[in-house]
Amino acid sequence: MLLLVENSEALAAAEPGLMARLAGVWDQAWSIWVAGGWAMIPIAIDAAVMFAVGAMVWLGLWSKGYRSVPEKVWRLWLQHPDHREGRIGELLGTVTAAGTVEGAAAVFEGLRKSEIAPFERDLKVMKVCIAAAPLFGLLGTVTGMLGTFGALATGSGGEKTMAAVAKGISEALITTETGLVVALPGLFFQYQLRRQKDRFDAFLAHLESVCTQFLYRRTAGKSVAA
Repeated sequence: MLLLVENSEALAAAEPGLMARLAGVWDQAWSIWVAGGWAMIPIAIDAAVMFAVGAMVWLGLWSKGYRSVPEKVWRLWLQHPDHREGRIGELLGTVTAAGTVEGAAAVFEGLRKSEIAPFERDLKVMKVCIAAAPLFGLLGTVTGMLGTFGALATGSGGEKTMAAVAKGISEALITTETGLVVALPGLFFQYQLRRQKDRFDAFLAHLESVCTQFLYRRTAGKSVAA
């Protein structure tokens, strides 16, 4: 109990210092943002769109539930419809309700259009945003260097001129760095999402193969019995 009280007092004593450090970090980040000039706004919008789309893709793939159900379980669900549950169970119910191999193929074709196509579209949007981020940074670099050359051409070499030159160089470097900082994590994020999408596509292909074999055996057994 005494140790808990001492820890609480230590946290309470450290909290003002932590808040002060966070405030200092925020002020520094804001000053860098302002020094980057107008090009920081499209870079921020580009980053927001890219990571928002990436989060939607990740949540969409996670909600499919294909990695949470082992293959031996959903193979058992083919034989025992009462045990089916979740998204995979619903999918198996839709496929087996088709009754024929041709019907199952049509169901899976529709699934690819409704399930895979939106992920492909969103990943292409992410790819465009990744490519645009360093280009926005380059645009800020060009405008910053133009400001620098303009200050050198029109200034008289005093402190005011040097301040304008420093401002232009800061804008050029900050926008370039920010564009790369946005693009590199986005590139790795998009790569991981594409791998997950490919795994889901491969899962659907494997599921289609197993369900087709199941329906073929079932229809063949019915024809022999008849």
